[in-house]
Amino acid sequence: MSTNIHPEHISAFEALTSGEHDNFALFSCFLDGEPAVAIVAVTPPEIEDGEYQVTPLFVGVTEGIVLTDHDGTAA
Repeated sequence: MSTNIHPEHISAFEALTSGEHDNFALFSCFLDGEPAVAIVAVTPPEIEDGEYQVTPLFVGVTEGIVLTDHDGTAA
């Protein structure tokens, strides 16, 4: 069976659960026009007066989400 879980997902999950990092935040956003929330990594700027980099890692559940497995069976 194939999977949608990629190595970068595993790395992000391990970073979130390890307790070794403290640069994660909840980020209010929109997903396909629906209000949503994302878990993001926040990286400070490399230069003074630079911009913070906000990298989305995972998007939270929305009211309209339909979660299915690879066979189309709802969770």
